[in-house]
Amino acid sequence: MRRVPNPVRLVVLWIGLALARAGLISGERARRTTELAWPRILTGIARMSKNAVDVAMVGLAVGPLAIAGVGFATPYWGIAFSLGGGFAGGTIALVSQRYGADAHGELGQAIRTSVALVLAVTVPVAVAFYLFPADLIGVMSDDARTIRLGADYLRVLAFGVPFAGLNLVGSRIYIGMDDAYTPMLVRAGGAVANVVGNAVLIFGLGMGVVGAALGTVAANVLVTTAFAVGLAAGRLPGTGDLGVSVRFAGRYVDRGVLRDLFDIGLPVVGRNLVWTVAKFPMLAIVGLFGPTVVAGYVIARRIWGIMNTPGWGFGLAASSLVGQELGGEDERAAEAYARDVIRFSVATYAVAAVAIGLFARPIAIAFVGDAGDPSVPVATAFVYAACVASIPQAVKGATAGPLDASGDTRWPFYSQAVGMFAVALPLAYLGATTALGIAGLYLSFVAETAVPAAINYRRFATGKWKAISREFRPDAVPADD
Repeated sequence: MRRVPNPVRLVVLWIGLALARAGLISGERARRTTELAWPRILTGIARMSKNAVDVAMVGLAVGPLAIAGVGFATPYWGIAFSLGGGFAGGTIALVSQRYGADAHGELGQAIRTSVALVLAVTVPVAVAFYLFPADLIGVMSDDARTIRLGADYLRVLAFGVPFAGLNLVGSRIYIGMDDAYTPMLVRAGGAVANVVGNAVLIFGLGMGVVGAALGTVAANVLVTTAFAVGLAAGRLPGTGDLGVSVRFAGRYVDRGVLRDLFDIGLPVVGRNLVWTVAKFPMLAIVGLFGPTVVAGYVIARRIWGIMNTPGWGFGLAASSLVGQELGGEDERAAEAYARDVIRFSVATYAVAAVAIGLFARPIAIAFVGDAGDPSVPVATAFVYAACVASIPQAVKGATAGPLDASGDTRWPFYSQAVGMFAVALPLAYLGATTALGIAGLYLSFVAETAVPAAINYRRFATGKWKAISREFRPDAVPADD
């Protein structure tokens, strides 16, 4: 079932086997990494394409100001993913190590506690978004129409915040148990449903940005429901048997598990929030260049989201495979997997960068439908910068995977914070206030990946993460579920 032919899997496997033939990675590890990575990459492509289509739809239906409004609301929506994805980083570490050690009895408690934690931190955020959307959008813009459009979008989007967090936990649970195929089907299916729903709501019913937000909320509810049903039953129709079923009626708060989730997940939350928080000053700085540059920047960021999808696959594959080997007390195999995934990731990003770079301008034109729009050359230039930034991004994401799996999550957080606040934002500000000009934004794009890549790799190379993982490995005697 997991070997259904598709272009993404074939391309990723071809790259992996080419590296294996060159003696750069193990052929067996290339195949196993591919089987975990390609479904997540395809999921990412579907979800990021959905985000890009959202922007294109509201741009075509309402205009460039709607693109700016949605762009200003995006950092707030990203908070849901920062919180959910951060604590899901703790979930995948605990689940993969317990799965690798065959301590299935401890899985249910780890999953239930993860669900309780994510709900506890995302529900208050959703309430704030619903009650104060105009105030939040007004932080980054003083244009009344842009604020109104962004606030309309954010107010409805608030209802989807807890579901977005739960979806990330759900996907990490499956991947931690060596099943990336089911999350791909569920989340990619949700993305397709989102696009179809948005088309009906935006164009068919003329609901504009509100329609885009409604479609996103509905899709997230659908995905959450599917994950819950699949975990409770041990499988979903059309997928393989998970081998484990989760009882959701059990205890939700376990102090030991909660402590581990905080220890591992809080630095990941911080790492995710670095970019989410940095979006606010970054968009304010970009705004100093005028609405044309803002539109071009938002368009390029949507394209960058698609370009970055290989990192989703390789980072999570590394977390799962390395975590399983650590859970099985084989640290040498864990390091071997990690090094092969890093090389594999860099090669895949390089292929993607070349492909996107060749079609940068036509892709940018598709967002506004007019080749003569002044935002097109700006967006095209940003895409070229993204292609350069993608190579260090490959290193950054792939090295974060084994660190996450081991529980050594603080250094990826530090690296992200240093790269963004000490280098990327200052470069962007210099571009807005000195003769450096828009080149400062291009340099900023590259710096936000190059600096963390160097720091993450240095930390990985020390090998200290292997010792840290011993603190989070499962008990010798599995606890009752």
